[in-house]
Amino acid sequence: MIPKEILQQIKRIEISTRSIVNDMFSGEYHSVFKGQGLEFSEVRAYQPGDNVKLIDWNVSARMGHPYIKKFEETRELTVMLMIDVSRSGDFGTYQKLKREIAAEVGAILEFSATKNNDKVGLLLFSDEVEKYIPPKKGKNSVLRIVREILYYKPVHQKTSLKSALEYYYKMSKKRSIIFLISDFFDVDYQKTLQIVAQKHDVVAIRILDPKEYTIPEVGFITFQDAETGREVIVNANDTQLRKRYEKHIDQTIQSFPQLLKKLKIDLIDIRTDTDYIEDIVKFFKARAKRYR
Repeated sequence: MIPKEILQQIKRIEISTRSIVNDMFSGEYHSVFKGQGLEFSEVRAYQPGDNVKLIDWNVSARMGHPYIKKFEETRELTVMLMIDVSRSGDFGTYQKLKREIAAEVGAILEFSATKNNDKVGLLLFSDEVEKYIPPKKGKNSVLRIVREILYYKPVHQKTSLKSALEYYYKMSKKRSIIFLISDFFDVDYQKTLQIVAQKHDVVAIRILDPKEYTIPEVGFITFQDAETGREVIVNANDTQLRKRYEKHIDQTIQSFPQLLKKLKIDLIDIRTDTDYIEDIVKFFKARAKRYR
């Protein structure tokens, strides 16, 4: 039994995103994401220029002249939401934490896919796969996934994109659309991401907070790594220290889009201080134009 407050939250997100879902996928969804393959539709009389490999010889023999097989793209898609639930998501200096935005973005994508009659699954990960729901259709599956996205309490604190990607690669039998939602503050996952992207259509959604880019000039402060618990005291008034930190963060943030471009993976960059709906709509409109 789903608690009343959770149902109210799900309903609130569904109502608030209904119009944007309709606008976003009114025409773009079909052209942006292709189906799983071709399915036999019917036969029709051969016309000059048709591919002779498609001739149905049995029907042609019965009818006395050539007929070809006609195929249509199968529309059903499999969408997998892979969401990072590590402790680094518990950061946010504006209205919402990175984790809360990740949950809302995941819910929007799930409602969107469900509206288009696609199967949707969920994989929540930290440094281990914490929850896996295989792709399904149906109202019960929708409610369960949204509930888990919004209210799951992670067991572990660290991040391992590699482990999550390897897990789904082994579990999946068919090509999927993977929405990989994280801040991508991790290492040693690039090769695995490349392998997964060769089998699946991967869209990376990176969520960052602007205050992660800088150290405030406030004297001696204690920093704690949210994922390891390690603490270090630094002099935030040290100009050189701040510059080194900002340079390192800038290189990390700037190198990620370059990696994805090399791997031919699309990226949606979201910040906690901006309207993420705009970022999602912009991405889908741009990708729709590219695939027309």
